[in-house]
Amino acid sequence: MKVDLIKKYQTHKNDTGSTEVQVALLTEKIMELAKHLKKHAKDSDSRRGLLMMVGKRRRLLNYLKKGEPRKYEKLIKDLGLKK
Repeated sequence: MKVDLIKKYQTHKNDTGSTEVQVALLTEKIMELAKHLKKHAKDSDSRRGLLMMVGKRRRLLNYLKKGEPRKYEKLIKDLGLKK
């Protein structure tokens, strides 16, 4: 699953760390952790981790929006994120 996401969003053959790839991987982790927190509502440590990941994804998206607005629009539409 992780490999598929990297292949889908990479900009060149060996790309594993571009902004788009990082956002896609963080989105996947966030969805998994949100599912975990629905079962385990009192897991404060995981909640903190989730909030940190959401913040990191937001910062990466802001960076992408500033530098390459077209890629930003395409990425949030593709991942189903709000603006």
